[in-house]
Amino acid sequence: MRQANGNWQRRMQQVGWQLGFVMMVAARVAQAQQQPVERRLVISVPDRKLAVVENGSVVKVYAVAVGAEVSPSPSGSFKVINRVTAPTYYHAGKAIPAGNQNPLGSRWMGLDRKGYGIHGTNQPKSIGKAASHGCIRMAHADLEELFARVRVGDVVEIHAEHDATIANVFAPQPTTVAAMSASDGGMN
Repeated sequence: MRQANGNWQRRMQQVGWQLGFVMMVAARVAQAQQQPVERRLVISVPDRKLAVVENGSVVKVYAVAVGAEVSPSPSGSFKVINRVTAPTYYHAGKAIPAGNQNPLGSRWMGLDRKGYGIHGTNQPKSIGKAASHGCIRMAHADLEELFARVRVGDVVEIHAEHDATIANVFAPQPTTVAAMSASDGGMN
């Protein structure tokens, strides 16, 4: 009976340690989720790319379409002021409701510069080109992924030229090249 009692007590201690560890991990996860993410979107007009930068690190880069030569994208620092699912397109007295004919696609993230935003497109072949009326266009899947991440108040930087920020954000990541020696069967 004593041995069974001792085994039971050891098992309870083990369960207690495991429970304590799980609770500690859960507390750290909750703490990490409560800390605000500093997010900014950096857009390179010449490269036709948008980078998501969170807490100083590039987490994702997307191909985008930018403003055409006759209607260039504005350069500067802006903020996201609204997020709209299934937006209606308004231009030159027309209103096009959400759907396949809507040039905004399925999502709109409006900037604090009237009439400009980040949105989808009903012309997916325009991605990677200077083709919009000044807005930033994205492919459907990319747009929906970005929309889920972006919040009102996030900063959007649009750079019309290559500068230090663009060089830093869009710099190629270093890669490690493993060289094989003659003893490994490689050639010199």
